[in-house]
Amino acid sequence: MAARSVWAVRRLVQRLLAPSAASEGRGWLHPFSTATQRTAGEDCSSEDPPDDLGPSLAERALKLKAVKLEKEVQDLTMRYQRAVADGENIRRRTQRCVEDAKIFGIQSFCKDLVEVADILEKTTEYISEETEPGDQKLTLEKIFRGLSLLEAKLKSVFAKHGLEKMTPIGDKYDPHEHELICHVPAGVGVQPGTVALVRQDGYKLHGRTIRLAQVEVAVESQRRL
Repeated sequence: MAARSVWAVRRLVQRLLAPSAASEGRGWLHPFSTATQRTAGEDCSSEDPPDDLGPSLAERALKLKAVKLEKEVQDLTMRYQRAVADGENIRRRTQRCVEDAKIFGIQSFCKDLVEVADILEKTTEYISEETEPGDQKLTLEKIFRGLSLLEAKLKSVFAKHGLEKMTPIGDKYDPHEHELICHVPAGVGVQPGTVALVRQDGYKLHGRTIRLAQVEVAVESQRRL
């Protein structure tokens, strides 16, 4: 029984191997043969894109990015040039305004001074036309009235434009406002170091000194031994 079983197994194996050998003789390939595996590998690899497509796509992306950056550079360049041109125009207009301010800044003040000149001219004409020869008293009265009008008009013009005359008598000497001419002995009611006499009036424009007042300053009198 054992021998028959061995013989049956051998017959079964031969039957199973017989179609494989026949297929090899006819040129058929085993499903798991090397050729079949090579063909399958080639077919699978043929479906993948070639390796040179990767760099070409990268180059295209870089070119597109370069074009985009170039457009941005051109746009920024145009904006910069436009800003420079606008700045230059503003600078020219500002310079023109400054020059006009230098030239016409005292236009209002000059207009008011013209009115003072008109008063002086009319006063002179009035005195020369209506004054009788030899009447000095009347002439002096007309001159006085004319000068009084001029003084009042000048004071109003100065006040209008912020021009103020300094009256530093009795004030403490200040080198920023006073020009020292000489020293004088301090008298009664005059403190040393204060202004005792004004030789020439000083003026301030809106609080800024534009002309120093020429003054004499009191000092303590030296006692004789």
